[in-house]
Amino acid sequence: MFKRSIVILLAFLFLSSVKSYAQCAMCKAVIEGGNETMAEGVNSGITYLMVFPYILVAILFYFIYRHRKKNKKITP
Repeated sequence: MFKRSIVILLAFLFLSSVKSYAQCAMCKAVIEGGNETMAEGVNSGITYLMVFPYILVAILFYFIYRHRKKNKKITP
């Protein structure tokens, strides 16, 4: 049942993805000016801000994994 719900969720996410413009109005106005270095700076900033949530989630999963592995060794 769990595997089926994951497959359904992934299918929904895949089928519902559409091309969208994900920039706010201010970012779009700055980038449309034609300055390539400004556009590269905005893209670098977005990438920089995007990395930290992934790092935090990875650390969380590591601690959950370590906790489960530790509990598995204790129980006979």
